[in-house]
Amino acid sequence: MATFTSSLPDKLLEDLAETAKKLKLPKNKIIEKALEYYLDQIKRAEYAKSFQRAAKDPEMLSLAEEGLEDYMRILKELEKQ
Repeated sequence: MATFTSSLPDKLLEDLAETAKKLKLPKNKIIEKALEYYLDQIKRAEYAKSFQRAAKDPEMLSLAEEGLEDYMRILKELEKQ
């Protein structure tokens, strides 16, 4: 594990210390979880944005429709079995 040093606003550090005390957790664990959560939210937003871009691309829509048609055909074949 690497060490990272940073400066934070006083109020944020006070809130962090208070929360760490309440939760009985080390401050670095709270920061670690918060950063993991934040980075995950960024990835989710990028993923959603890529779907929005794809929805505006006629070629991507066509591919998706073809895939859906194949999926529906496979489902119908499975129902017959």
